[in-house]
Amino acid sequence: MTPVELSRTVLHAVRRAVDEGELSVTVPERAVVTPPGPGGCGDYATNIALQLARAAGQPPQRVAEILRARLLDEHRVTDVVVTGPGFLNLSLESTASADLVEEILRRGRRYGHAVGFSGNVVRLRCPAEVRAAVVADAVARVRRSQGDLVRVAYDGRPAPEWESALGVDVGNPMVVDNPTDLDNPTDLADLENATDTDLADPTDPDNPLAVDNPTDFHVDITTHPAPTTPLPLGRDAARWALLYPAAHDRPRITRDHLVQRETNPLFRVRYAHARTRALLRNAADLGFHPEPGPVSGGDALVALLGDHPRVLVTAQDAPDRLARHLLAVADAALPLFPAVLPLGGEKPSAAHRARLALAEAAGTVLAGGLSLLGIDAPDHL
Repeated sequence: MTPVELSRTVLHAVRRAVDEGELSVTVPERAVVTPPGPGGCGDYATNIALQLARAAGQPPQRVAEILRARLLDEHRVTDVVVTGPGFLNLSLESTASADLVEEILRRGRRYGHAVGFSGNVVRLRCPAEVRAAVVADAVARVRRSQGDLVRVAYDGRPAPEWESALGVDVGNPMVVDNPTDLDNPTDLADLENATDTDLADPTDPDNPLAVDNPTDFHVDITTHPAPTTPLPLGRDAARWALLYPAAHDRPRITRDHLVQRETNPLFRVRYAHARTRALLRNAADLGFHPEPGPVSGGDALVALLGDHPRVLVTAQDAPDRLARHLLAVADAALPLFPAVLPLGGEKPSAAHRARLALAEAAGTVLAGGLSLLGIDAPDHL
């Protein structure tokens, strides 16, 4: 049950109490539910009883007890405890993880992506420097995942090898001759005449992405330059080396990014993904498949997976946040993997299928996130 669904459930309890004559109040438009504060318990808490007490002409604790009885009738609410002056603390069935895993598996690598055009037409401007180009490329990928139309303009001529060796999209680039005037039509390719699908005029009524008033704005890419060329590292390691540090930090361009051991963050992320694929193959050989359900001990991983859509929003101009998030997902997932498959003569159970589904969801988020960073997620390492 999401916070929005729980808010509706609380309001339904208020409405029932009013209909049955135990409360004489106007049902509010919304009920605020939040994680419990100090002295609270359960999964969520609400102050709805304190909010209604004056209008009801009853003490908050009495209002809370009236609502508690009705909330306990809700099949997904397992317990309700009244604390303090009248806070309602609610415990829910352990189905949230199953619902989340089901959503991730349904949406695949597009989990966390926006549906449709956001209304933003974004022009990224960056210097013709290798790290800035890679960061701009990742920013464009993440922004497009959130429904933006994006084009990159360079203050100078991008090097061809940035595309061939690093996967930076420099096809038909806009080169800014006068970097102080990004709107000068002599400096930039005409947006309306561009052939790139992402540059289709969003005001054109024949364009399926058309909106009445798109927001057109500019974003400057500023980074600490790479101290040396990252090309010898290869595409994946080079991009990680340039994207994992915050933009203002100096990147390390060393062969440590190629080492396949736990001290290498990129290896941990890709290894965790590859392990999820191996678990799915091994489970299929044993004759069972993933099935979302409650998983004991997976709370930290579930929380990180649930936070993925928010991270994509915050990473629109800071892809390092996405890289660190993927590392956190990998580190939370790896300890759970040894319990996914049955041991010895043990038969696959619902718990095994649920853990396998959670592992697959983690791998899906890792693969989708790496793709937005322009990094491959191999099934075998």
